[in-house]
Amino acid sequence: MSAPRTISFDIFRYDPQDPNDKPKMVTYEITEAPGMTVFIALNLLREQQDPSLQFDFVCRAGICGSCAMVINGKPTLACRTLTANFPDGKIKLMPLPGFELIGDLSVNTGKFMRELAERLQLWLQPDSNDIDIHRLENPMDPAEAAKLYELERCVECGVCVSACATKQMKETFVGAVGMMKIARFEMDSRDTRTAEDFYHVIGNQDGVFGCMTLLGCQDACPKDLPHMQQIAYLRRKMAQTIVSC
Repeated sequence: MSAPRTISFDIFRYDPQDPNDKPKMVTYEITEAPGMTVFIALNLLREQQDPSLQFDFVCRAGICGSCAMVINGKPTLACRTLTANFPDGKIKLMPLPGFELIGDLSVNTGKFMRELAERLQLWLQPDSNDIDIHRLENPMDPAEAAKLYELERCVECGVCVSACATKQMKETFVGAVGMMKIARFEMDSRDTRTAEDFYHVIGNQDGVFGCMTLLGCQDACPKDLPHMQQIAYLRRKMAQTIVSC
């Protein structure tokens, strides 16, 4: 059996709260273990070598989206990236671009997602005259429920935002995550908003007509969500709305 190899991590370090600090790359080395992920390695580095290292994690199972970062040039989740995927044993870690930097590899995706939700009104808007808390909820067609569940798998990791060239060039672009969530409510039969209502939110260059279809969101999404399918769906809906007006 071959001896465990040494993995080299080149990690971006910068604390924006410290006026004396400057962005830099710091190299760490760690002994690789079987089945090691980048997430596990980062925890070991923080426990054994540098407790000041900043990065985010919650679930370590690919369902919270907290540990998203750029690994060797690709935005992805650290908890789902094996160190064995890098034959040369050299791994470069950078924070996700397009978000406010908290420190090192930690970015404020929560602030972005909250502002996006408020901007696009990403919540169910049923008929206010048809609310009765004592009545059983109407059953949903299984096919509709399956479609909604597929879109609800988004973990809001921000990877699609960082992988989107349009978003990097245009800050006001809602990105694939915004359109994915809009599509979820547009498909929901309980939501009373019309296609015209959604058109006023995303029927412009900040929405579906601003996407350059470079497929960065589709290629990078760690949950393999159908981003381009939903963007195309919304484009058809918005185009039909323009024709019918």
